[in-house]
Amino acid sequence: MATAAKRATVYLDPVLHKALKLKAFETSRSISDLVNAAIREALAEDAGDLAAFDERAGEPLISYDEMVKRLRKDGRI
Repeated sequence: MATAAKRATVYLDPVLHKALKLKAFETSRSISDLVNAAIREALAEDAGDLAAFDERAGEPLISYDEMVKRLRKDGRI
């Protein structure tokens, strides 16, 4: 069952607000829908980053200098 939407006050930079209004009009979506979608996307990206950190938690740590040496050796820089 879907829950009722919660109301929040968000203060936007005037230029961002204008751009958001234009995008809402051009896409026939509400500003709320666009903001909700952007927040969902940002949170999903954060969750993906955290999952990647968890997956690599057991890897040995190396110094920055060592990483640069490896990249040079592999011809990546």
